[in-house]
Amino acid sequence: MRILLVEDDAMIGSAIQGALRDAGYAADWVSDGGAAQAALASQHWDLLLLDLGLPGADGIDLLRSLRARGHTLPVLIITARDALEDRLLGLDSGADDYLLKPFEMAELLARMRAVMRRQAGAASSVLGNGVVSLDTATKEATAGGVTVQLSNREFALLRALLARPGAILSRAELEERIYGWGEEVESNAVEYLIHVLRRKLGSEVIKNVRGVGWMVSRSA
Repeated sequence: MRILLVEDDAMIGSAIQGALRDAGYAADWVSDGGAAQAALASQHWDLLLLDLGLPGADGIDLLRSLRARGHTLPVLIITARDALEDRLLGLDSGADDYLLKPFEMAELLARMRAVMRRQAGAASSVLGNGVVSLDTATKEATAGGVTVQLSNREFALLRALLARPGAILSRAELEERIYGWGEEVESNAVEYLIHVLRRKLGSEVIKNVRGVGWMVSRSA
C-alpha cells in the first residue's frame, strides 16, 4: 500500500514516515503544498495523510482541489488545529477522518486501516479470497489451517495482491506498492518474496502468469 505523507515539520514527518515503513507501508513524504500537488498528479496513491498548515498551499485548499477533480483518494487529516470549526471544515471539505496532534502511531495506523476498510466497503481488517486470509492489523496470514507471521515486505506484497484478487500485478506494480522513494530495490526482490510466501503458505496461494506477473485467485 502506497501512502503519501504531506507534513511540513521535519521531525514529525521523518518520524511518521519511518513508523509507516516499519509497519510495512511504502510511505513517501513531501513537505509543502506544491510538492504534494505534483506527487498527486504523477503517481497512484492508496491513502493521503495531510497536514493543514503547509507552505505553498493550505491543506484545506489542496483537499478541496482534489475533491473538485472527482478524486476519491482516501484522505486522513493530521493536524494540531483542534477547534470544532476546523474539524468540521476538514471533514466537510472531503476528508475521511481527522486526527489531532500529538497522537500515538498505533492510533494513526488503526485509523488508516479503518479508512481503507470503509473505502473498500469492508467491515473487517481481514483480507481474503477463500484460499488465504491476511489480518492487516497483526500481519498474520492463514492458509490451509496454518497461521504464520509475515515480515513487512511479505505483508506488503500479499496485501497488494489480496486487495485485487483476480488481477494480475506486474513486477513494477508490486515494487511500487512495496518500496517508497529512495528505497533500494534488488532485481529479484519480488520473486524472492513470492518464493518465501509460497513456502510459508503453500505453492497454490500465489499464481504466476508467465511473462506478465502474479495474482491470487478471485474470491469464491
